[in-house]
Order: sequence, then C-alpha cells, then structure tokens
Amino acid sequence: MQSWIRRQTYSPELEKTLRRFSSWEVSELILKVNQSTFRGRLAADPSLPAGEVEGDGRQRWYTLDEINEMRRRVKINRRSLLPARPAGKRAFRAAIANFKGGAGKSTVALHFAHAAALDGYRVLVVDFDPQATLSHSMGLSDVAEDYTVWGIMARDLVRETDRMNEASVAAESGAALPRRHIPSSIRDMGLGDLRLPDFIKSTAWSSIDIVPSCANAAFVEFASAQYRHLNPDWSFFAAVSRFLDGLAPDAYDLVIFDCPPAIGYQSMNAVFAADMLYIPSGPGYWEYDSTTSFIGQLAEALEDLSMGFPAGNLSLPKVFQEVRFLMTRYEPGNDLHRAMFDAFRKVFEGHVASHPIEMTRAVEQSGRFLSSVYEIDYRDMTRETWRRARATFDKAYEEFRDTILEAWDRLEDEA
Repeated sequence: MQSWIRRQTYSPELEKTLRRFSSWEVSELILKVNQSTFRGRLAADPSLPAGEVEGDGRQRWYTLDEINEMRRRVKINRRSLLPARPAGKRAFRAAIANFKGGAGKSTVALHFAHAAALDGYRVLVVDFDPQATLSHSMGLSDVAEDYTVWGIMARDLVRETDRMNEASVAAESGAALPRRHIPSSIRDMGLGDLRLPDFIKSTAWSSIDIVPSCANAAFVEFASAQYRHLNPDWSFFAAVSRFLDGLAPDAYDLVIFDCPPAIGYQSMNAVFAADMLYIPSGPGYWEYDSTTSFIGQLAEALEDLSMGFPAGNLSLPKVFQEVRFLMTRYEPGNDLHRAMFDAFRKVFEGHVASHPIEMTRAVEQSGRFLSSVYEIDYRDMTRETWRRARATFDKAYEEFRDTILEAWDRLEDEA
C-alpha cells in the first residue's frame, strides 16, 4: 500500500520532489512583499533568479533554492528578508508530543517544518515514532533501523560506556572503579563508529534534513531496557541531546521532534532534548483527558530521572523554556469544539495557542497523500479552499515561531 501511494504522489522515479512556487505565492505568501514591488525588484536586477514560465504562461514559478537566494539578496525599504535568529545561540529544539494517537502530531510537525523552511529557516526534523509517518511524508521509506533514533541510542551506549571505563581509578581512594562490559553482539554492529552525519538524511526540501524512523525501530523500547541493565549508570534519556550537542551550533536553526504516542525511551529522549514542548490535542473530552494524563505522567517520569541519576554534566531537573497546547481538527462552527477550546484555556491559562488548526477539506487531502498543504499546488483545487487550509497553518506556525523567538533568547549562548 505504501508503494502504491508513493506511485500516486511521487515522481516517476518514486522519489518525492518539491514543486515550484508561483510568483504570486513567493511575493504575497512567502516573502510578504507587494507583487508590484516584487516584480519591480526582479526587473531592476537581471542577476536575480528568473524562475520558469509554466503552462499558462502568465507567471513565473520558482524553486525553494531560488526563493532563498532572493531572500538573501533583496531588501525592502532596507529591511532584510532573512528570518529572525538570536545571535550566539544554537538551534532551538521543539518537541511535538502527546499520549493520544491521532492528535495530529505528525501533521503538525510536517507543516511546521515546511512553513519554517518557507520562512527561510534551516530545519532538522527527528522522527521518534516507529510508525514513521513523518519520514514517509518527507519521502523516506527504505530506512534501516541502524540509522534511526535507536541507532543513535545504541551508539551513545557504546561511547558513554567507553568514556566511563576510561576513568579507571576513583579520585580520592585510588580504588579501581567497576568496568562496564558491552557484549560483542552490540559492539560488532559498528554503531559506535558511525559519524553524526550518518544519521541525517536529506529530503525533497533543500533546507530540511531528517533523522528518519522505520517500523523496525519499534524494538528500541525492549533493547533500551537491556542496555540499561548492561550499564545502569548510562543516562539513556540524554542520548539524543548529546547527539544534537555534537552538531555545529549553526548547522540548523530549528530542530523539530515528532514523538510517539507513549512515554518510553524514545519519547523521554525527545522531551529531555527539547527546549519547548508543543502538545497537539483534538477537540474532544477524551482527548482533553488524555492530554492532562500525559502532562501528569510526564512530570512524574522527569522527576524520577532527576532522582535516579547523578546530574554530572546534565541539567537536572529538566526545565522547558515553554510549554504550549495546540487544538487540532478544530471546527469553529461546532459548539462542542468551542466549549473544549474554552476549557483548555481555562485549565492551562496562557499556555494554549490562540490559533487552532482548523479541519478543512484541503487539510484532509494533504494527510491522505502524505503531503503538507504547502506542497499541494493550488491549481489542483479551488484557490479559496487551498488558501483557507494554508491560512490555518500559517497562523498556527507564526504563533509557534513567535513563541520560539521569545524562548530562544533565554537559551544560554554557545561558548
């Protein structure tokens, strides 16, 4: 079925490709520049990307790379078109997480990543969910489990154990410290020798990379329990955080995590590495109940980690720069949905996003074909239907971005 879907939605080579964007989209929706001003700048500087004229012959269509070149080179009223990014800070990390399956985590992560890329940011997405919906939507399907979050954790176990074993004697007593033994069945996989870039794959979006997932990565929960037994001092929940810390601070601007619908070894890695927790929830009572349970159990799990592991160079207890709740599948004309939205705001006060994701036909269609609204060509449906769907994600993303920018300033500067 996955192969059949790819044949319907990908290029003839079965590779996902990114469409071009019309001059109307580039000016009005992406660069936020008046169309006549945009055309005037292009006419005044022939060295700027010219794009291509497609079928109707009335407007030009541009690639994402061409859009980013214009963003770098063009200023409007002396205003740069480059996105805001605090100086001296590493990439900001946001985890999209909730217990509830079907809350829209992968849909939100996909759309926020694409919206951020169109906004000019360089994005790394990390798929923690063995269902791999985000990976499939990004065009990756043939992924080996060695190159998923499971591989990152196994690599971290080997490297952290070797680091601990190098401390052969205690500082004061001079007594030999116990050596932790990693069996050859794990060492012989060669994961400890992998480089950081080995886990990062490119996508059809030139400014988005991904650490993908796959169904075979589901056994990470069983394997990690075994790994903890091999080395009880291994801070398993910090493996992905250490992986990201190893990347150059300016390699990416945003890192977005798509979490599985459970609290386990993978999801704990995501929330521990995250600077912000963004929690999607549908508009029903059971979804509200599941969301509140998720918060309570996550708090207990994080507290257990703080008590069960020595802090060392870890920042314990875990503190988020921000926690936000996002209503998904929202219908503004539905009385129950409005009531649940009000309930969320009363309970979680200032931590509820003001702009919910509305359910529209175009949103449904994008999910059905493993694409975001941004990837759909508006000529494939009525422009008003497409614009309404895009508007709901634009507003939600802009609030997400503005929340990030406020929290980003509070991160410590990179040394």
